[in-house]
Amino acid sequence: MAAARPGSPAPRRLPPSTLLLLAAVLLAASPPARALRFDLESGHTKCISDEIKVDSMAVGKYSVVAPDPSYPDAQLPESHRVSLRVTSPYGNSMHYSENVQSGHFAFTAVEAGDYLACFWAPDHKPPVTVTFEFDWKSGVTAKDWSNVAKKGKVDMMELELKKLEDTIKSIHEEMFYLREREEQMQNINRQTNSRMGWLSFLSLGICLSVAGLQLWHLKTFFERKKLL
Repeated sequence: MAAARPGSPAPRRLPPSTLLLLAAVLLAASPPARALRFDLESGHTKCISDEIKVDSMAVGKYSVVAPDPSYPDAQLPESHRVSLRVTSPYGNSMHYSENVQSGHFAFTAVEAGDYLACFWAPDHKPPVTVTFEFDWKSGVTAKDWSNVAKKGKVDMMELELKKLEDTIKSIHEEMFYLREREEQMQNINRQTNSRMGWLSFLSLGICLSVAGLQLWHLKTFFERKKLL
């Protein structure tokens, strides 16, 4: 193992604020994510989940892809329809649509956790495969920056700075959220360990009690038979 030379300067560590700023710059400079494409067989269900924090905005849009590029989107066959239900972590319905070609939804999260979007296609004979695109955004990515620029009459540089500021705030809130989740997991682990300890003592007490009852029963049996 190579040893550090005496007198050599120690490696400098970047402060957390600088790391946070670098992460925000990388996220802001990354290209926007494209819509995901899925294949769904008729009569089946496909679910997608997204973890969303409280008071975060979530928007989504979905559309069925034409089975043939020459097929007009407005006249898709009846077999190419999907239904969608978006539910909160506690099972509350946030959006519902049935047998549609396309749609969109938007809501503000009132519960923290995994939100579930479940698509299903109507049963059809013979079975068909429905291809659909789904774009789901939450947090900073869900904000419509074009409207922000129009309403505020800001230039591109100021708009990028606003994006960067919101991204930094989002990362900062995410760090606190993950810290809270870690504390919750630690509390659950401590409670589980405590309960397992009490359960072990209870099991040991039951085993000793059963062993004592067995010895007492054998002793009385042998005394009754005058073997002792």
